[in-house]
Formats: sequence, structure tokens, C-alpha cells
Amino acid sequence: MPELHFPPAGTWTRADASDLGFNAGALRAAVRHAKDHESPWPVDVGGMVAKDDPPPFNRPIGPTRPRGPATGLVVKDGLIVAEWGEPGRVDMTFSATKSYVSTCVGLALDRGLIGDVDEPVCHRVADGFAGEHNELVTWRHLLHQTSEWSGTLFGIPDTVDHNRSAADAPARKGIPRPLQQPGTFWEYNDVRVNALALAALRIWREPLPDVLAREVMQPIGASSGWRWEAYDNATVSIDGRDMASVPGGGHWGGGLMIDSFDHARFGLLWLAQGQWNGRRILQPSWIQAALAACPQNDRYGFMWWLNPVQSVWPNASEGAFAAIGAGGNVVFVAPERGLVIVTRWAANPNNVIDRVLAALQ
Repeated sequence: MPELHFPPAGTWTRADASDLGFNAGALRAAVRHAKDHESPWPVDVGGMVAKDDPPPFNRPIGPTRPRGPATGLVVKDGLIVAEWGEPGRVDMTFSATKSYVSTCVGLALDRGLIGDVDEPVCHRVADGFAGEHNELVTWRHLLHQTSEWSGTLFGIPDTVDHNRSAADAPARKGIPRPLQQPGTFWEYNDVRVNALALAALRIWREPLPDVLAREVMQPIGASSGWRWEAYDNATVSIDGRDMASVPGGGHWGGGLMIDSFDHARFGLLWLAQGQWNGRRILQPSWIQAALAACPQNDRYGFMWWLNPVQSVWPNASEGAFAAIGAGGNVVFVAPERGLVIVTRWAANPNNVIDRVLAALQ
């Protein structure tokens, strides 16, 4: 892999795409396609939040914000070779937030706050993990979305996402089904992701946005404009202090609100195997574990989407991975290409990504 450039805080270096192996005309065509194929979502995304949930869970309980236009960045070896839309605009990013939750858990493991991802969560967190079923749930189960955690969190039951697919809203979504043994069944369930975020808050004993800022975003030179917003009712008391427990997405509002440049820095950190300009931020062992496929879903790791047998992004290798959120919000990483692609509000982000990959000769 060519030498990576790590952008200093507040600045990026632009480069000529043709100097870095791109067919410049094909890359321009890919960008034009991205701009011409914007998400059909309305500018006021509040109407899209929780729209597939049954009453009374079909409304926001956290903040939302109007979205920007189709936006994106192409970063090769740490240098920007293409950009479109408004990459400096702070926008909701929906379930791309989950990859940041996972990162906070990885940092907790590195600091010794968790002994092992196969440790039952109840060994360190009592809240929500008592009882014959939930006491079997491990950190790995939660990270893989195979936990089958059962309960109600911030007024929302886990059953609201039973029978849910990440890709669409099947007719049976929200219809309760028999629980399986934790670790044996994969289901995309935002209540359980939020249970993981709350458990991470309890072991860190400080808000996850503060952890992320100190341990990741400040060291990689991110802006001060990003926010990780909680639900209106998601305050818990720890050590006598009230703290907001942030969600792993924008399903009911809230979640990470961030600009595309900061997303690209996060992707570049993962591209660089967890180090930033010589400073170790994430352990290589965590990177490897997070990008290993879940036995129940080979397209999913520790809240990162994977590319088994090139089935998702045909023009990338099996080593490619991405943080993915609704509305076409994606942070795509192709380590073998030295490439990070950020898309926002794309009608079909995978199509945009494959066109960019095809332009790299």
C-alpha cells in the first residue's frame, strides 16, 4: 500500500485523481451520477423516523435535523480526489452510528473495562441483563446483533424490531416471535443496539460522546461540529451524575450528527488499522475481530458491514467494509485500494461506490 497521508486538524490536501491511478473521466462520471441520483427522502427527515413502527412507537423521541443534498468524498491514500454536495454540512447519519458504538466498546476492551467480548455482560452491568435469558448475553452477541436481548428500553420494547430486515420493512416487522438462544439468531434490532450503548456507558461511567471525542475524534483531528444526540427520555444516573445514554442510530431520532470530512477521518483511521500518523488509537486485534464475519450473517461483523465473496461491492475485494445508515449514509473502506468513500443522501450508495471503484485503474 502506498504511504498514507493523515490530514492535520482543520485541513485536507487535494490531489489530482489521475496522479493516483484513477481514470479521471470515469471518476467525474461517477460523481455526476451520485449528484444526479439523490435520495428520495424529504428534506425534513423527521417524517422518515420510526415510520415503519406500530403506534405508539412510530414517532421521534430524539432530535432530527433537515438533510442536505447528495454529498460525498473520495479519499485515496488520505488525499481528497473528488467531492460533491456539502461535505462540511453536519447531518444525521442514522445507523452508521453503530460503527462508532462498536469502536467505543473496542476501546473499553483495550482499557480493561471489559475482560473479553465473550464475557456475559451481566458480570459488569446489572441493569437490563438479569434473568435466565438476558444473563446469557455476551458483548460479542450484542456487537454481532445476535443477542436476542429481551426488554424495554427508554419506553420502547425489543419486539418493535422483531422480524426486521436491515434492507426493508417486511410485513411481519414488529410482530413478536419466540426468542432464540442468545448467539444463535441474527436480527437487526435497534433496541438491542441501544442496550449495548447503555451497557458501554455504564462501564465507561461517562457519556459515550465524551469517550469518542477524547479517545478518537480529537486525536484524528476531527472538527468540533459533530454531535451524538440522545433521546429526550434517555437519562440515567451513574455515580450520582445524570448522563445521557446515546442511541446507535437515528431510528427514533438522535444518533450521530456529523459532517462528511469527519466521517472520512474515521474511515481513514480504520483503513490505517487503528493508527493515526504513528499514534496507536485502536488495537490491531480489535480491528481484526470487528471485521470478522458473524457466524449467523457473513455480511456483518462488530457493527460493520462486510463484503463476502464480493457480494455487496463487486469491484472491491472481500476485505472491504462499511458503516451504513439509512438515507444513503455510508463510510466505505477498501484497504487494498487505500480508499475511503463517504456518501450522504444517495439513492443507491452501493452503485456510487462501485462506479468509483471501477474508475480506479
